[in-house]
Amino acid sequence: MGVEICVEGLTKSFGQQVIWQDVSLTLPAGEVSVMLGPSGTGKSVFLKTLVGLLKPERGSVRIAGRDITKLREHDLYEVRKLFGVLFQDGALFGSMSLYDNIAFPLREHTRKPESEIRRIVLEKMDMVGLIGAEEKLPGEISGGMRKRAGLARALVLDPEIILFDEPDSGLDPVRVAYLNQLIVDLNAQIDATFLIVTHDIASARQVPDNIGLLFRRELVMFGPREKLLTSDEPVVRQFLNGRMQGPIGMAEEKDAAQVEQELAQLDAPTKAPGSQALTPRLLPGPGISRPPRWQAIASREAESHRKEVADA
Repeated sequence: MGVEICVEGLTKSFGQQVIWQDVSLTLPAGEVSVMLGPSGTGKSVFLKTLVGLLKPERGSVRIAGRDITKLREHDLYEVRKLFGVLFQDGALFGSMSLYDNIAFPLREHTRKPESEIRRIVLEKMDMVGLIGAEEKLPGEISGGMRKRAGLARALVLDPEIILFDEPDSGLDPVRVAYLNQLIVDLNAQIDATFLIVTHDIASARQVPDNIGLLFRRELVMFGPREKLLTSDEPVVRQFLNGRMQGPIGMAEEKDAAQVEQELAQLDAPTKAPGSQALTPRLLPGPGISRPPRWQAIASREAESHRKEVADA
């Protein structure tokens, strides 16, 4: 079962440059959350701060009742055992087979016998669809397979929290679709708390229970998926629709007058409250039962849709 992560007033800077400030949110236990934002808004920095690799200037990150920003290195090491991380490139050792890459955390952090390690590694490889590729080297397989191998390695210590740093980077749309389905299936099976940093709008619309958006050094919004997908907040609408009109510019933030003029030029139906369609959720595949919480989420989304139709 996943654990809840409570973030309060988190601020991170590098020298005089503020990356983001006063970020507060709660990642619900066992749910899938996505963090969005334009390039350079500090999404990967946020992940590193959650796992304690970077120390914030202010604020707290409470995991399993402990504020990791105040822990000594030994205690922080214990909390980090709750985490599994999938890095952008999979971060595999090029000279090791996939089997040895995935077995590495077990050999490094446990005293399990090789027979037990083999059972666990093959179980996780089966979960991500890599059985039969045990002896292949990372350089001999596709980018999608490397991502799945990285995910299997993140799973071997049975983490309660899994962080995904742009898992779709470098993948074509078909592989992204397969990876999204895998993420949904895994969450239904292991019920860990997932946080995904991504730029992929289709993934953000289909996969998570909750969505957040970082912009202008702040967390603009964070909440249930349906809240953001139907939001009339200009920066949220602009990002989720992938268009030029709105507060986000190519190289720098636009001034308020320019944003107002661009939004005024959009068609009225696009600006109408409740006009943003609620994309259907991606469901677990055949034979994978849905967690009990899904019924409550489905009811909440259905109610949101009814209100949307009534207000239209």
